[in-house]
Amino acid sequence: VQLQAYGGGLVQAGGSLRLSCAASGRTFSTGYDMAWFRQAPGKEREFVAAIRWSSRSTTYADSTEGRFTISRDAAKNTGYLQMNSLKPEDTAVYYCAARSGQVLSTIRFDKYYHYWGQGTLVTVSS
Repeated sequence: VQLQAYGGGLVQAGGSLRLSCAASGRTFSTGYDMAWFRQAPGKEREFVAAIRWSSRSTTYADSTEGRFTISRDAAKNTGYLQMNSLKPEDTAVYYCAARSGQVLSTIRFDKYYHYWGQGTLVTVSS
C-alpha cells in the first residue's frame, strides 16, 4: 500500500485547509483504518484523527475535535482531513497512515499503523 498525502500550505489563523490521502496498491475495505498524525518542530508525533473505513466511525484528539473532520471516499480510495478554525499551534507536518486488522482501542497509537504517507506541511500564521 502506498499513501500520498497532499493539500498542505500556508493559511492565516482562523482559516481552513483540506488534506487528502490517496491510497494505491490495495483497495481499502472492512478492517482498514486511516488516520492523520502530525509532528511539530521539536515535538513528538501526535494523533489527530482516525476513521474506520467500513463503518466510517471517527475518533479525534481532544485538541482537534469540533474543528477537524475526517472522512473518506471509498470509490476514490482516498481519505480527507478538513481543518477549520486553524490555530498557530496546528502548525506541523501532517502524515496520513493506514492499517488493517487492528482493534479499535489502539487507533490513536502510531505504532499500530503499517503504512505511512510522506507528510504535508501545514503552516498557520498568527
